[in-house]
Amino acid sequence: MDDILPFGDVLDAIDMLSLEEQRTLVDIVQHRMAERSRKLLVAEAREAEQEFATGRCQAATAEELMKEILS
Repeated sequence: MDDILPFGDVLDAIDMLSLEEQRTLVDIVQHRMAERSRKLLVAEAREAEQEFATGRCQAATAEELMKEILS
């Protein structure tokens, strides 16, 4: 991870790309972000399932959750 470029350098490098290359880059970054989001969601769901299975949390209705949030 020592090869990390400063953000400004990344932006300058992007400016050197053609418009089509920039579009492709945006598409790739959006797909990578979506994949990261999916992985994070899966990890959070697994953690929640584990907490529920071990009794660290309990089931609640939406009404119960809203009451707790608003109190």
